[in-house]
Amino acid sequence: MPQGPQAEDMQAQCVSLCLLGVMLFLCSAHARGLRRCLISMDMRRMEESFQGIKNAIQAKDTFQNVTILSTLETLHSIKPLDVCCVTKNLLAFYVDRVFKDHQELSPQILRKISSIANSFLYMQKTLQQCQEQRLCHCRQEATNATRIIHDNYDQLEVRSAAIKSLGELDVLLAWIDKNHQGTSAASRQET
Repeated sequence: MPQGPQAEDMQAQCVSLCLLGVMLFLCSAHARGLRRCLISMDMRRMEESFQGIKNAIQAKDTFQNVTILSTLETLHSIKPLDVCCVTKNLLAFYVDRVFKDHQELSPQILRKISSIANSFLYMQKTLQQCQEQRLCHCRQEATNATRIIHDNYDQLEVRSAAIKSLGELDVLLAWIDKNHQGTSAASRQET
C-alpha cells in the first residue's frame, strides 16, 4: 500500500470520484422528477367544443361573483413537479363530480359535454400510465391545491357548483394546454 504523497493523491481521487458519482445520481433523480407527462390531445378541439356551449352554460350561472377555478392563484402557482398530479386530480374532479352532477336537457350541449368528458377520460388514462411509471408524483402542495378547488365546489349547491365548474372549463383547458405543451402543440400543427 502506497504511503505519503501518493496515498493522499489516491484518496483525493477516490473522494472526488465518489462525490462526482453522488452528484450525477442526484442530478439524474432531479431530472426524472421534473420530467413532464405529456398529454397527446387535440386541445383546440376541446376548446372549440367548450366555446360552442360556453355562453349557454354561463347564462345558467346564478353566482357570477363566485369562482371555483378562476380566481385561484393556486393553478398559476403550481410547480412543474406537481403539474402531473394536479392535472390528474382535476381531471378526476371533473369526471367524477362535475360531469356527473350536471343535468343537461339540451342534446347539443350534452353532446359537447360528453365529447369533453371522453377527452378527459383519455387524458386520465395517459396520466395513470405516468403514475405507474413513477413519473407523476403527488406532493402535499398538489393535494392542497386540489383540496381548495373541492372546497370551493362544496360551498355551492351541487347543481350550481357543476354549472359554475363547467363555465370555468376554459380556465382549466388553458392551464392544461400551457403545462402539457409538448404534444398538444404538435397536434395543433398537424390539423
